[in-house]
Amino acid sequence: MEKITFTVNGTEKVEFYVLEQTKIGGTNYILVTDMEDGDGDALILKDLSKPEEKDGLYEIVSEEKELGAVAAVFETLMEDVTFVSDDE
Repeated sequence: MEKITFTVNGTEKVEFYVLEQTKIGGTNYILVTDMEDGDGDALILKDLSKPEEKDGLYEIVSEEKELGAVAAVFETLMEDVTFVSDDE
């Protein structure tokens, strides 16, 4: 599983494992988790970077309609994945 490192606020380093990626309507999304094995926390990240930029710029998808649509795509791509929100 690919592991990537993000820099948060220009200083803090955070590592995630990439579970899956997809492109919807020309926008790239990645599904990441904090644990290599087991039931870790997962986030869907949206790539906001421009094609000519060397480094990626990612934002956590938080808008409910977009999150639901992208989560449904990831559930289809990964048959053994089910998303459960913290609210449930």
